[in-house]
Amino acid sequence: MNVCSSARVSRLISRHLTRMHRRCQSSWDESKTGFVDFRRVVAEGGKGGDGSIHFLRLWRNDRAGPSGGDGGNGGHVLFRATESVSSLVRVPKKVRAKDGDDGRPKDCDGKSAEHAVVDVPLGTLIKASPSGELLADLSEEDSVYVAARGGCGGRGNHFFATDTNQSPMIAQRGALGEVREYGVEMRVVADVGLIGFPNAGKSTLLRALSRARPKVAGYPFTTLRPHIGVIQFEDYVQLRVADIPGLIEEAHKNRGLGYGFLRHVERCACMLYVLDLNLGVTNLGTPQEQLETLQEELRHYNPNLLERPFAVAANKIDLPGARSLLESFTSKVPFQVFPISALNAENIAPLISYLRKMYDANQEKLRKKSEDDPIVIENV
Repeated sequence: MNVCSSARVSRLISRHLTRMHRRCQSSWDESKTGFVDFRRVVAEGGKGGDGSIHFLRLWRNDRAGPSGGDGGNGGHVLFRATESVSSLVRVPKKVRAKDGDDGRPKDCDGKSAEHAVVDVPLGTLIKASPSGELLADLSEEDSVYVAARGGCGGRGNHFFATDTNQSPMIAQRGALGEVREYGVEMRVVADVGLIGFPNAGKSTLLRALSRARPKVAGYPFTTLRPHIGVIQFEDYVQLRVADIPGLIEEAHKNRGLGYGFLRHVERCACMLYVLDLNLGVTNLGTPQEQLETLQEELRHYNPNLLERPFAVAANKIDLPGARSLLESFTSKVPFQVFPISALNAENIAPLISYLRKMYDANQEKLRKKSEDDPIVIENV
């Protein structure tokens, strides 16, 4: 009997340690990367407080009338967008708001619970799970979505007093809060997105354009998460530039980083294609073939992406043979191509100037569109 019990206890301890190891390993992996762009969250509103059963106690009258207060309302679960958060790594997988307090004597209502607020980055999409239906797009500062409503507080016995029953011995229990499951998806919001193959020099270019310091190395897939850099102009205009993880062929079929890359591109107002002139190492094809492949992947994922303003930068112009390759490319395309060396910060100023013009033109287009859209006033 003792031997069996010891073996059972050992098995339970082993299972517990295994679960703890997995949880710690998962937590360590997330803290190591510091970036999570998708989280499945269960939100549960707080329970409403119960109504109370009490009576006024006066001299020679222990039941001078019902005085049980109502219960307080349970708290809601809210998703709130803020610039101070850049990842979903701190968003818990389960969020439960607090319960409302129970009613009190002398017609005192219970205190309603505070709402549980979960801060998420700007550009976060809230989707129903498992259907995937889009419920909210939190793209503005302090925009809020109510994920789960708290239960209403129950009525105290004073509510149930009638002409025929002056001393009711009943009260109402508080309602349970809602329980909802969501897919919380972060999409980087930027004015310009750097689009290119792995090791094309996007991270190095972001360093040259801004003060951002993404990881740079001489091997593909150095960038595993988007990085944001800001170009500050003298008139105080700020241009947000996103270094998107490298794209590979058939990314629209979820190869490589797949959808994890493409969904971030959707939130970039303009595109900057970064082409690699170092054909001897990358084997990505000619600059024209690179551009066609990149645009083809965007077209398969969302054809509307090709309608956005774009610029083309041919990187690594400082390498041998790059200029002849560039001349062959520019003679075949009708648009301007910016030859740059991101490593040496060569020809970066003209590129920044063009990005500003592209940004201003896009902002003016959006302004005119907003003015032309009719304002619909609904009857209330």
